[in-house]
Amino acid sequence: MSDMPRHEPTAAAATVSQTESARSAPSYWSALVPKLVIALREGYSAEALGKDLLAGLTVAILALPLSMAIAIGAGVTPDRGLITTVVAGFFISALGGSRFQVGGPAAAFIVIIASIVQVHGVAGLMTATFLAGLLLVGAALLKLGTYIKYIPGPVILGFTSGIGVIIAIGQLKDFFGLSGDVPAEVLHKVPALWEMRQSFNWAALLVGVVTLAVISGMRRWRPAWPGLLFAVVGASGLAWALGLPVDTIGSRFGGIPSALPMPQLPDLSPAMISAVLPSAFTIAFLVGVESLLSAVAADAKTGGRHRSNAEVMGQGIANIASPLFGGLPATGVIARTGTNISAGARTPLSGVFHAVFVLLFMLLAAPLASYLALPCLAAVLLSVAWRLIDWSEVSHFLQRAPFDDRLVLLATLVLTILVDLNVAIGVGFGLACMLFMHRMAEAAVAGIGTSNRLDEPDEPEAQPRSVLTEMELPAGIQVLSLAGPLFFGGASSLADTLRMSGSYPRVLILRMRDVPLVDATALSAIEDLATDLGKRGGRLVISGLQKQPREAMARMDLVARHDIIVASNGFIALEKAKALLA
Repeated sequence: MSDMPRHEPTAAAATVSQTESARSAPSYWSALVPKLVIALREGYSAEALGKDLLAGLTVAILALPLSMAIAIGAGVTPDRGLITTVVAGFFISALGGSRFQVGGPAAAFIVIIASIVQVHGVAGLMTATFLAGLLLVGAALLKLGTYIKYIPGPVILGFTSGIGVIIAIGQLKDFFGLSGDVPAEVLHKVPALWEMRQSFNWAALLVGVVTLAVISGMRRWRPAWPGLLFAVVGASGLAWALGLPVDTIGSRFGGIPSALPMPQLPDLSPAMISAVLPSAFTIAFLVGVESLLSAVAADAKTGGRHRSNAEVMGQGIANIASPLFGGLPATGVIARTGTNISAGARTPLSGVFHAVFVLLFMLLAAPLASYLALPCLAAVLLSVAWRLIDWSEVSHFLQRAPFDDRLVLLATLVLTILVDLNVAIGVGFGLACMLFMHRMAEAAVAGIGTSNRLDEPDEPEAQPRSVLTEMELPAGIQVLSLAGPLFFGGASSLADTLRMSGSYPRVLILRMRDVPLVDATALSAIEDLATDLGKRGGRLVISGLQKQPREAMARMDLVARHDIIVASNGFIALEKAKALLA
C-alpha cells in the first residue's frame, strides 16, 4: 500500500480531474462554434446528403426570382441579388448557429438599400454593408447575440409592416408599366405615380396579374411546389410568346453576368466611413433581428435550438464577404429557411448547396434571365410586401394590445413610411423603453399606511401574506410596500409618497421582499428617505431584502452610514420597530 494520505490525489488522478473539468467547463469560443461543425461531428450519412441536396435545390429555385426581384426593388442590378445569395448564403449556412437557416438578400432591406444608394451610391452601400459585418462580428465576440431578443415586439411589427407598405408602393411603377422617374420619398412617390398614369401599359398589368394569380394559386393548392419560379417563368414566357410590349431584365439591365466578379475591398476612406456609419448600424441591427427571428421560427418548427452568438458571427462574416464581390446586405430569411425545413433538410449543408445551385444557374443559364419580365418580379415583391405587412396581426394588435404598445406600433409604422427607417427604429425603441419605465415606476410603490388594508383587492387569499399587511400596527409605525424592480424611473416616488402622506412616522418599515433589484438612483432615493426620517427623529427599518438589493446596499455602505435596521422578514421587522418606539 502507498504511504500517501488518502485525501491527496495522485498526479494521474489530478490530471484526469483537470481534463474532465476542462471538458465540462465551456470555453469562450465554444459559443461561436458553427452549427455545421456540430452537425458533422454527429455523423453524416449518404441519406442525409441526398436530403440536403434536394432541399438545397428546392430553396435555390425559390431564391432565384426572389433575389433578382429584391435587387431590382432596391434600385440596383439583378445580378447583385444573385451574388448575395451565392456568397452570403454560403457563409450564413456554413458558419451560422442554426441547423436549418438559409440566408440571402431580404425584402426588409429594400428600403435601407435604396436610401443608401440614392445618397451615397453603390460604393457607399458596399462600405456600409462591410462595416455592418464588422459590427456583427464584434457583437458576436462580445456575446451580444442573446440580447437582440429584447427588441420590443411592437417596434419589430411596426417597422416590418412599414417596410411592406413602402415596398408595395415602390413596385407599382413596373407592375403597371409606367414610364418616368419616381422620387424615393413615399410622400412624393405617390403623387409622381399618379402623374404618370397616362403611360399605363395594359400588357404589363396583364403579366403582373397573371403572376400574382399563379403565386396565390400555387401557395393555396400546391404549397410544396416552387410557385414563385413557375409564376415568373410562366408569365415571362407568355409575354415573350405573345410579343407583349413589357420591360425585361435584358431590355433594362442588359442581362446578368455568367460568373462572380473578382473580389475587391470597398471604399474605407475616413470620409466614406463617417458618411455611411449610421446606415451600417441600421443594417447590422436589421440583420441581427431578422436572422434571429428566423432561427427562432426554425427552432419552433423543428424542436431544435440555435446558437445565437454563432449565428450573429456567421451573419457578420457573410456581410463582410458579400460586398467584396459587389453583393448586398444579407440575413437569414424565414421563407427560405421554412422551405428548407419542409424540403427535408438535415444539416446546414443544405444551405451551402443552395448557394452552389444558384452559382451554377449563373454559370450555365444566365442568358435566360434576360427574358424575365419586370412586371413579374414586381408581382413577386408585391406578394412579399403583403406578407410583410401582416394585416391580420396589425389589426389584432391595434384592437387588443395595451394602449402603450399600440402607440409604439403606430409611431414606428408611420415614421418608417413617412420619414426614415433609422428614425423609426430609434423613436420606437426609445418610446417603448420610456413607456416601460413609466409602467414600472407606477408599479413600484404599492402603498403606505398603518396596515395593508387600504387598497387591497377583493381576493386577499391571492395576495402574499405578511404580519405587516395583515394587522393594525402600533401608533408611530408605518409601512411602505414596494413591488417590482426599483430603478431611476420610479425612485423619486419613494420620498414623494411619504411627503404626500402629510406626516413622518417615528419608524418607517420599508417592505422590499417583492423588489428583485435596485439601481444606484434607487439607492440614492432610499438614502434620502433615511436622511429625511433622521432629521425628524425617525428611523428606517428595511424588511425582506433579496440578494441583489442586499449586495448593492452593502457596496454603498448604506445601512451603516444611516443606521438602518435590516430584518429578514416582516415579523422581525415589526419587533425591531416596536423596540425602537420603547
